[in-house]
Amino acid sequence: MDPLKDNRLRTSALTRRSALLGGAGLVGLGLAACSDNASTGGAGGGGETITLGYVSSWTDGLSTAYLLDNRLQAMGYNVEHQDISEPGALYAALAKGDIDVYPSAWPEVTHAEYMKEYGDDIDDLVTYYGNAKLTIAVPEYTDITSIDELKGNADMFGGQIIGIEPGAGLTGVTKDSMMPTYDLEDEYELVTSSTTAMLSELKKATDSEKDIVVTLWRPFWANSAFPMRDLEDPEGGMGETEGLHFLARKGFADDFADAAEFISGIELDDEQYNSLEDLVVNEYDDGKEPEAIDKWLEENPDVLPEVEEG
Repeated sequence: MDPLKDNRLRTSALTRRSALLGGAGLVGLGLAACSDNASTGGAGGGGETITLGYVSSWTDGLSTAYLLDNRLQAMGYNVEHQDISEPGALYAALAKGDIDVYPSAWPEVTHAEYMKEYGDDIDDLVTYYGNAKLTIAVPEYTDITSIDELKGNADMFGGQIIGIEPGAGLTGVTKDSMMPTYDLEDEYELVTSSTTAMLSELKKATDSEKDIVVTLWRPFWANSAFPMRDLEDPEGGMGETEGLHFLARKGFADDFADAAEFISGIELDDEQYNSLEDLVVNEYDDGKEPEAIDKWLEENPDVLPEVEEG
């Protein structure tokens, strides 16, 4: 497939997905129900409901939510999804018990401020992936290799760093750590809107081979879908490598012991995670996430802990 056409298809797919989820009805605290995949219940869950909450445009959470959905339903649980607009509301909902599990949290660095505020009312079930990082990135054709080279070169990028949601941890780290560390505040504006909007700007720039600097992260499918280069970070302004976690409300393990035990046994490496996200986001159309998970489980039969099916 032509790589530029492939980029357009992938960005279009995420745009359609975000538009679909964003149009759902609001349910308190800014929560929006994006799906309710009910099972018939059974021995494990006995038909009880577990609610997964995540920001749908952040495709690590989207992908792992559908992975949990599949396995929890197999255990006999009903599974409800809640699309939440921004991370502050997500952590608040988890701490209040309005949702049961956040299936891909960044609590060590990116969301540290939310854990400081809400962490006493949240249980950390497991670090399922250990090599996550926040990045500042430019296209491979851009003649810059390090963040410190951004200073004095604002004209190349129209004086803008294209970011994602205003409340994202990545946004906070970029604004409060990276930009002052490299003395970029007088030269650059951090433009925030949404992940989808950032990807749209990235697509337009790379299609026309124009210079652009964006906030990104790993793991994330856009790093391979677009010709991107992470800028070196000699001063550590973007923070250290961190883990992705499954977080739960307080008492979740007491109420759903078998589900908590299963979730706590999940561990994915780079290859396993990347193939999961690629199938969910890129290889299957919107609405076919369950089929993507079936395919991933078929290709990775021994990765997850065994479950006693209900």
